[in-house]
Amino acid sequence: MKNMLPLLLLLLLFHSNSQAQSAPGFRELLDSALVRDADLKMQQTKNKITGLDQRKLKDAFLPTLQASGMAGYMNATAHLISPEINLQPFLDIPQRKYNNNLNISGFSGLAKADAKMLLYSGGKVKYLGKALDEKKQSEAALLEKSQDEVVTMISRAYDQLALVHQSKKVLDESKKRLDANKKTADKALGYGLITPYDHKKIELAQATLDAKVAEYEGKKELLLTQLEVLTGVAKERLRMIEPVLTPITPAAPQKTIEDRAELRALEHGIRASDFKVKAEKTWWIPKVQLMASAYYLGLYGSHWKTSENIIPPIPSIGYAGRKLDWHPASLNVFPILRAGVGFQWSIFDGREGQRAIELAMVDRELLLHQKEDALRKLTLNQANNQSGYDIANAQIALKQKQKELAQNALVQAEKEFRYGMAKSMQLVEAESDLEAAELEYQNALFNQRRAAIELMRSTQELDVTKLY
Repeated sequence: MKNMLPLLLLLLLFHSNSQAQSAPGFRELLDSALVRDADLKMQQTKNKITGLDQRKLKDAFLPTLQASGMAGYMNATAHLISPEINLQPFLDIPQRKYNNNLNISGFSGLAKADAKMLLYSGGKVKYLGKALDEKKQSEAALLEKSQDEVVTMISRAYDQLALVHQSKKVLDESKKRLDANKKTADKALGYGLITPYDHKKIELAQATLDAKVAEYEGKKELLLTQLEVLTGVAKERLRMIEPVLTPITPAAPQKTIEDRAELRALEHGIRASDFKVKAEKTWWIPKVQLMASAYYLGLYGSHWKTSENIIPPIPSIGYAGRKLDWHPASLNVFPILRAGVGFQWSIFDGREGQRAIELAMVDRELLLHQKEDALRKLTLNQANNQSGYDIANAQIALKQKQKELAQNALVQAEKEFRYGMAKSMQLVEAESDLEAAELEYQNALFNQRRAAIELMRSTQELDVTKLY
């Protein structure tokens, strides 16, 4: 096993190096872009708020427990009318009532624990929960739309890179032909078969071609930078990509406009607003809650006293009466328990509940208008995409034919130039026509792919496997 370890490490290192040096496929670029896309990440982060709202709503029926306490100095005076102690059975003293002030002072301590649990919300929690479920599905549909936009963006950049790559091949082939024709022109100039002016025409065509090559190299570098920023894949690997443009043939649509992410999101939003209206209509239904409390009360070093006598004076025996003057060391009352079921019933809330219902209904109406408008626009968009796709296919056939004609014309011009039957201007024009025809054919392929992707998106059927 110890002898196998270096071999395994070597194989692992070789695999990592080969992976790092291999050209990335479209799927790798797309997966990297989906992870890195800032808009997609922000939307996913915002969608977490709905999940937190759902958890918060589910916790509405969980019991809550609160504990509180306080300690401090207390000084309280109560005014009361109270009878004195009745001594009539023992002494001949009439019973009377006196105004008296009872004063209690000292250090106090209070501790309290409250427990509450919602038993019945009038149905509001249930309807709000269903509204949040619909909202989450609406956000999932919009997330799907955002993912399709990332696919479209990366596909476009990848196809642009393919277009530049194929254009460079066209220019390279044109350069080879011009170099060969330049040699023929050099010989013809030496034999006096062509004028120096005709010879300069070919040199000018070569310089023009070199400028086009430099322009396409700049475009390629810009596209490589764009893909590097979008995907995080190093330019060294991106330079190894040699994509080829081929037409896309979408499958027959299995879905309709109603399956578009935008419409599905609006439909879920409308259903969510329906539940919101139902939730607001529960404002008048009583809410029931279970409550329980436990108290502790303590007085320390307190002083209880009254302003008047609590035992009347007895003149016959010379007794002057007695006020309350009590100094208990401590007084503790525990437990003080309270438990029961309470309810809250909003009989009249100043039409606040009715206004909330009306606002929810207006939000629903707004979503209905948005869906109607989106349906019209998406229907027109599908028709436009179908027309664009048909036109793009026709353009490919046209550009293919033009390319074949330009190739035949160049072959004929080269023969005539070689035998002195045509001037260099005709040869340069034929070469330029072929170059333009080949580039236009590649552009037609690029446009057809864009039209096919948009057609698939019309019914939310963008299939990545059909792109490459």
